[in-house]
Amino acid sequence: MAFSKQQLHKFADLIKIEISDEKLEKMNIDSVVEWLNKLQQIDTTGVTPMLNPSEHKLPLREDVVTEPNMRNEIMANVPDNAGVSRGYFAVPKVMDE
Repeated sequence: MAFSKQQLHKFADLIKIEISDEKLEKMNIDSVVEWLNKLQQIDTTGVTPMLNPSEHKLPLREDVVTEPNMRNEIMANVPDNAGVSRGYFAVPKVMDE
């Protein structure tokens, strides 16, 4: 499956990256897609899904409060008081609608 420059620019726009036509020409996107299609064709029946390739498990600790309630001290650092009365930080909108 070959992608047009227009499609690749649309993908780049969707994931919020800028990419020049020169870089698009150097990249071999179609070979990556072909490789991913080959991976999709591998028969994995009977293979147990693996959540983590490492068998190492992190030691768990008790869930104990180590600091007293510092809400007022933390909220004193909020630059915008819009959410302070409700106990949260108000931040600028990141995504377009």
